[in-house]
Amino acid sequence: MTRKALILIGCIVLKFLLQYILISPEYDLQRDEYLHLDQANHLAWGYVSIPPMTAWIASLIKILGNGVFWVKFFPALFGALTILVVWKTIEELSGSLVALLLGATGVLFSALLRLNTLFQPNSLDVLCWTTLYFVVIKYFNSKKPKWLYYGAIVFAIGFLNKYNIVFLLIGLFPAILMTEQREVLARKHLYLAMLLGLLLISPNVLWQYFNGFPVFHHMKELTATQLINVDRWGFLKSQLLFYIGSLFVILAALYALLFYKPFQKYKAFFWAILFTLAVFIYFKAKDYYAIGLYPIYIAFGAVFLADILKNGWRRYLQPVAIAMPILFFIPMYNLAFPNKSPGYILQHEKRYKNLGLLRWEDGKDHSLPQDFADMLGWKELACKVDSIYSNLSEPGNTLVLCDNYGQAGAINYYTNKNFKAVSFNADYVNWIHLNQPYNHLIRVKSYAGRNSELEETGPFFHTALISDSVTNPFAREYRTTIYTFLGAKVNINKRIQEEINETKNYARNR
Repeated sequence: MTRKALILIGCIVLKFLLQYILISPEYDLQRDEYLHLDQANHLAWGYVSIPPMTAWIASLIKILGNGVFWVKFFPALFGALTILVVWKTIEELSGSLVALLLGATGVLFSALLRLNTLFQPNSLDVLCWTTLYFVVIKYFNSKKPKWLYYGAIVFAIGFLNKYNIVFLLIGLFPAILMTEQREVLARKHLYLAMLLGLLLISPNVLWQYFNGFPVFHHMKELTATQLINVDRWGFLKSQLLFYIGSLFVILAALYALLFYKPFQKYKAFFWAILFTLAVFIYFKAKDYYAIGLYPIYIAFGAVFLADILKNGWRRYLQPVAIAMPILFFIPMYNLAFPNKSPGYILQHEKRYKNLGLLRWEDGKDHSLPQDFADMLGWKELACKVDSIYSNLSEPGNTLVLCDNYGQAGAINYYTNKNFKAVSFNADYVNWIHLNQPYNHLIRVKSYAGRNSELEETGPFFHTALISDSVTNPFAREYRTTIYTFLGAKVNINKRIQEEINETKNYARNR
């Protein structure tokens, strides 16, 4: 085995180890992960919030036992494959061993370590962005039509994983038009490849069509509740932090794409990053949407820097350049990952706040980073619902209704009872089955809306009481309340169906 192969294997093994070390056992899964895992029980060509790829991966996790190890394995795998693609890109650009090391450490010790801790579409999204750029480089070098078809396949996988990859094309096509590479537009294989891509994504597009394009409704809701709080300057500042240890490598890449002679055929990539960032800024996108943009530029910058640092006194800067991502990672180890207890975070609140880590999507600062708070209280909630359900005289005739998808998904993940929690939120509104009559209701209500629950729902039942609540003060679901309603005076199934219809009509008319 060659030295290069050993180094690559070492980087990938280290990547997997770090992904498991960087999560403290006191944290549960994150709320989105529960939804994605539950989608494995409802396989389809599309969902309200995301395309189907994550659900397909979740079904594989389910086959493997649905354990936390496998939940965390796949995002770690996609992160490791991103390192591999960057490595292969550097080899394609004729980079040296120093370039390979610089590129591998730059991607390994970056924001991807945080991103790859969660089972969400984002990890595969970054891999698809990097791979599609790699395919474009391969086509620029060889002009072989097969790379256009490979690109169509990669795009389709990315699209079926997360629609975010469309922004890659929005930025790349005008960039190609500004360079000599625009000759590809005269090739029939480009259009045949585009047709292949459309065929591959068509089942999801058809699903969107027949379901009233819920992606647009989701985007409207996202814009109204989250993107409205996005600060454009904050977006730009975050871009500097994602790969802060390799920022000089990315800047070197931009310089090289303009002035480094071996990279002249890749000049489209200089314009692509500018156009893509401009589009993200215009639409007030969340900062992490752009994380997949940078690994390919780390590859360009690594090759360029390794070349200019190979002779004379500059060669002594090689180990410094390689060590920079590691040196920046060391202080972030204690701040950016869920490997520290909530108590530790409170003790160092000022440091977290100064880095903007306590700012949530509502635009306000809180006690913990949002993702961390979203990883607490779920197991407690599920255990308490299980206990209440078990003590009912007729548990089989009881509906467990939650306020949001995190609550329903967490209960369904942890429960060992024979029921499925439901909600009118997100995809769960399509998963409510009323094929049996319900006489009792366990209602999980977020604290913000709990005050009126007994008054509004209690009159429809003979017995109404507060049974328990989430007591972890660090959880985002802190004080989420569990109500028990026994002996329905009305037809529960009918009222639930009316609520389903009202929710769906509201979504369509937004």
